[in-house]
Amino acid sequence: MVSSVAIYVDADACPVKQEVYRVAERHALKGVDLKVLVVSNSPIAVPRDHALIERVVVGAGMDEADNWIAERATRGDIVVTADVPLASRCVKAGAEVIGPNGKPFTQDSIGMTLATRNLMDSLRSAGEITGGPKPFAARDRSAFLSALDQAIVRLTREGFGFEAPNG
Repeated sequence: MVSSVAIYVDADACPVKQEVYRVAERHALKGVDLKVLVVSNSPIAVPRDHALIERVVVGAGMDEADNWIAERATRGDIVVTADVPLASRCVKAGAEVIGPNGKPFTQDSIGMTLATRNLMDSLRSAGEITGGPKPFAARDRSAFLSALDQAIVRLTREGFGFEAPNG
C-alpha cells in the first residue's frame, strides 16, 4: 500500500508553480511518491513530460477551484495557496498549507489570519483604502522553496510518500 503525498496548487494566481515542479521532481527522484495537482478555473500550461504533474481545470464559478481542493486535501497532503479561507479549510482537514511567500498556515495561526483577512475585507467594503498585499519578492520565493522542501521532508518522516510495510 502506498501513501502518496498530493501537492495541491491553487494555480490561477500562483507565482511559484515552477518552484513546486522543481522541488517535487527532486523529491520524486529520491523515491518519494508524490503527485502535483495544478488546479485552476481555466487551462494553464503545465510541463507535459512529467507523470507527477496533473492539470485540473474546474468550472468557472467563483470558488470552484477552492472547493475542489478543500474537498480532497487531507492529512499527508500539501496545499499551496494565498487564499486564507481555503487555507483555513485545508488546515482543518489536516493538510500542510503554505503561502507562495513561504508562510505556513497552521492550527495556531489560521484563526487570527482569517480574522485579520475578514476585518480588512470589511474595511475595503466600507470604502477604506487598505493598501493591499506587499509585492512578491525574491526572498518570498526563497522562503517558499525552503518551506515546501521542509513540508515534504516532514511528511516523509511521518511515513507519507513511501510504501507502507505489510503487516
